[in-house]
Amino acid sequence: MSATLGERLREVRKRRGLTQRELARESGISLSLIRKLEQGERRDARLETVRRLAATLRVPTMRLVTSTSEDGASASTLDRWAGVREALTAPAREIDELPEPPTVAGVAAATEAAVPLFSSDRFAELQAVLPTLLRDAGTVARIDPAGRQVRVRLLQLTGWLLTQTRQFEAAQWSLDAALEGAADRVQGAATASTMCWLLLRQGRLGQARELATRWADDVEPRMSRATPDELAAWGWLLLRLSAAAIRDNREDEAEDSLRLAHAAAVSIGREFAPEGDFLRAFGPVTVTLKRTENAMILDRPDVVLHIAEKIPAGGFRPTSNNRNRHLLDVAEAYTRTRQYGNAVDTLTGIRAAAPEWLPHQRYARDILGRVVARRRTLTPEMRSLADTMGLPV
Repeated sequence: MSATLGERLREVRKRRGLTQRELARESGISLSLIRKLEQGERRDARLETVRRLAATLRVPTMRLVTSTSEDGASASTLDRWAGVREALTAPAREIDELPEPPTVAGVAAATEAAVPLFSSDRFAELQAVLPTLLRDAGTVARIDPAGRQVRVRLLQLTGWLLTQTRQFEAAQWSLDAALEGAADRVQGAATASTMCWLLLRQGRLGQARELATRWADDVEPRMSRATPDELAAWGWLLLRLSAAAIRDNREDEAEDSLRLAHAAAVSIGREFAPEGDFLRAFGPVTVTLKRTENAMILDRPDVVLHIAEKIPAGGFRPTSNNRNRHLLDVAEAYTRTRQYGNAVDTLTGIRAAAPEWLPHQRYARDILGRVVARRRTLTPEMRSLADTMGLPV
């Protein structure tokens, strides 16, 4: 297990009887990068690159690597969110030490009032309000069982937010604490789903598969009498399992999980958000979005564009992360089919709808990077997008 990516790559390539040049041609990965990896000049690569090499060599992605260079937040992002991370792990304050102690009802109301900030990716506002809210939640959790559940809800949201902004260590802490305090299996499953997403963003595919499988097995409902809440919780875990499996070149497992998720969505019959919780919103369209994601990972841009044409344009709010993650797949599909103008238009539309979300998407930066590399001259819109995503041009 201590072998480097390059050593594993060389071993499997030789067993398959391929030269470096043949592997480069069949995988679409540059010969220069393959040589640098095998010679130890590069010790890691992006997860997408590793998956394509593994797929060509017909092995699971994690056969080649146990960690990837899916790096975390930038220094500037860490600076902006320092107050939130400090409040997250700060010791709870004693009630009698506070001139105006918080109440459970007040913290609960403030948490629900902040939900639109989370769902709309209003990061600047969250940086301002979240530190105090986290401290108050920690205080009321010490004095009242109802306060503990308010804190669990806030920790779920905060863990999701920190994952979104690639602050992985703090996200893990927040989600672990939320899972420990979960009131029931359905609430725990929702937190476990976000934990799976965190693991996926870090390239920890095996752990994501294991966690999603364990929780999906635990909460699997009887379809004939399951509630929409139960079906949504189970369905999301299946989608996480499918996402991990497809990235690990386990296509059959990914398809089986999608099929079960589709069955859960059909049972619900519509897009459904349990108790209005945007993090758990689930239904037939959500499953279709994830199907296009899997198709893009398999390098099937034609399938992505075909499915995308059938997805209702007004099915999600403009700031929906699921919607915009899907649109990144559409932009990538346009790039792979050399429709660069459409790709740029799609990225521009995402920026208009979710300007604070887009800069945190490494996928978006990679897509634009491929467009830029294929153009002799850049339009003002391309340069503006490059500035938004920190892409040097």
